[in-house]
Amino acid sequence: MTQVTNAWSRIVVLSAPPRPALVGIIANPASGRDIRRLTSRASVFPNAEKASMMVRAIAGLEAAGVRDVMIMPDSGGICGPLFRALSVTTGSPVTVQPRFIDMPVTSSADDTLRATELMCQAGAGAIIVLGGDGTHRAVAARCGQVPLLALSTGTNNAFPEMREATVAGLAAGLLATGAVPADVGLRRNKLLRVRCDDRTDIALVDLCVTRHNYVGSRAVWDSALLEELFVAFAGADAIGLSAIAGQLEPVTRSAPHGLHVRCADTTLTPQQVIVPIAPGLISAVGIREYGRLLPGQPVVLAPQSGTIALDGEREIEFDPSNRISVELDLHGPLTIDVAAVLENAARRRVLRHYAGSPA
Repeated sequence: MTQVTNAWSRIVVLSAPPRPALVGIIANPASGRDIRRLTSRASVFPNAEKASMMVRAIAGLEAAGVRDVMIMPDSGGICGPLFRALSVTTGSPVTVQPRFIDMPVTSSADDTLRATELMCQAGAGAIIVLGGDGTHRAVAARCGQVPLLALSTGTNNAFPEMREATVAGLAAGLLATGAVPADVGLRRNKLLRVRCDDRTDIALVDLCVTRHNYVGSRAVWDSALLEELFVAFAGADAIGLSAIAGQLEPVTRSAPHGLHVRCADTTLTPQQVIVPIAPGLISAVGIREYGRLLPGQPVVLAPQSGTIALDGEREIEFDPSNRISVELDLHGPLTIDVAAVLENAARRRVLRHYAGSPA
């Protein structure tokens, strides 16, 4: 029997003692701050709240028996508030002191890629990610079979979820320590794979071909410039580019297919959908045709010139000389199903709580 205590209560793990576990945390200081705050009415997600979420996630990890936590460093936007929050011990349930990865900080996506690689090399049992779809896409590109706990702190988020970080940390810890078996707590995600000549990249939610000539500010918000849209999944209640597909034929995360939509100017087609492209920004999008995207069947594009947006951000510029194909892959990253983990823990009586026990 393993006991994890704090100032208020004792949590008793009734199953076998948890194995030693390392959990990584990656928080993007730039998530929730892109140009869509100027072109729409999106809210700003402050770094102080991200630091607070990390402290709460660490409290959940500690309660589950995790003692080793690695954190991606940044230039101070999150690390500074996190240091201050962790130094306040009065009334705080957190006694685990995380260690920051010794790596150069470039304040670019390279930080996320490098931190993910180092966490995987160190043997992380899970990685908690605070960010939007773009941040999770970067982590998914390097995490291999290490599962992700996806927490939303971005703009138009479809892949990560809005969850209380304390609960998410507890679930990640229970799975990382083996207190809850992986076969009930993990789900396999789809992804979209794009090939442009010799370059290969991925998208977790949507891939869009646009008539923008340059990457520029990256974010896509002008629906009149959309040419083709591919989605791995799309909810009818989504916001962002995947909402277009969601209003045509919703596709669940577990469905063995995606959707391919050919867009058109609204003056050229009678078929249109009204969708929320960004917070506070609703647009009419013309539809030429759409159909299911099946795995293992690449779609070869015949582009003129423009850019390809991955999960809402323009990443690849192309011209008629490029050969481009898009394919649905059913073997994307693993993510932790918070509800399934905690429901399993409840059914198996993994956690018992005795209120008022001494520290």
